Amino acid sequence: MDNVSVDATKEQLIADFKTVVADAEALLKATANQGGDELTALRSKAEESLKAAKARIASEQAALFASTKEAVKATDVYVHNNPWAAVGVGAGIGLLVGLLSGRR
Repeated sequence: MDNVSVDATKEQLIADFKTVVADAEALLKATANQGGDELTALRSKAEESLKAAKARIASEQAALFASTKEAVKATDVYVHNNPWAAVGVGAGIGLLVGLLSGRR
């Protein structure tokens, strides 16, 4: 698996995890008026777990952003050091896309 697909997978995982966290928060708010010592303890435990999950999401998001930024810098350096190779790759990709779209 290459870096691009790994990063895309991480982005999707982070997005999915954020959805789960938001749903769990909504559930906690909806049950806030429910009584009982067990439910109160469970709610407190869930809130702590959500805080930890949010911290992990933020950490993974920052790491993903940093690795993406490094990839952009590496690409920029490569293009500046090898402009004709970059032009050739771009032309090749453009030709391929043109051929594929022309068949439809």
